[in-house]
Amino acid sequence: MNFKLLAGTGAYTLFIGRVLKRLPKLPKRWQELIIQLKRIGFDSLFLITITSIFTGLVVAVQIIYQGSYYIPKNLFSVIIGKANMIELAPVLTGLVLTGKIGASIAAEIGTMRVSEQIDALQSMSIAPEEFLYLPRISAGVISAPLLTIYADLISIIAGWFFTWMRYGIRFFNFFNDMRIYFAPFDLIGGIIKAILFGFLITSLACFFGDKTTGGAEGVGHSTMQTVVYSSVGVLVLDFLVAILMMAHYL
Repeated sequence: MNFKLLAGTGAYTLFIGRVLKRLPKLPKRWQELIIQLKRIGFDSLFLITITSIFTGLVVAVQIIYQGSYYIPKNLFSVIIGKANMIELAPVLTGLVLTGKIGASIAAEIGTMRVSEQIDALQSMSIAPEEFLYLPRISAGVISAPLLTIYADLISIIAGWFFTWMRYGIRFFNFFNDMRIYFAPFDLIGGIIKAILFGFLITSLACFFGDKTTGGAEGVGHSTMQTVVYSSVGVLVLDFLVAILMMAHYL
């Protein structure tokens, strides 16, 4: 098991190296990049919106429940903002993209591999690393932080709405209190996490899709591997990045 894990890690590292070598060729594939930006970013907005609304509502409920007796009401907005910006928005956006985008890319690439479409591209001297993988990974790196910022906005507004319904906290007061305690590190930390999550999810999807064998069953297996490894990877990476960014406070 350990040997297979090490071998898989090595193969993934070499795969990433081959893709990154093609990075200077990205401007040539701008049309494919735009297609993938729409697919990963714009087409995910509805799901991100629903997830973010209920994330903001749940955070507000938990803060009111756990802190209503010893946390001043003017600090509710501060906690809601920080919890969403630095932790919940990037992580939940990453998990949503894992299920929606990671699985889709892995199934698409895997189907192309077992149906020999990728072999056909290589026979025409078209490198799949440049034509297929690089635009998808680049789109993931660009889209994930933008979706995270959008998720921040929606979840914080949803949190305000619940506090307004419960305590009558006005919009101006809510966001003014948040502004007073706002630290750029909170937003930047969440964006850094989102960039890494976007890279991890799309690169793993392309990697497992490229390694697909065995027809339809193999495509299903590659898709399952992508979702499992990406989900675990997002959580592990979230912890590691948090440790590095907050080492000064630990």
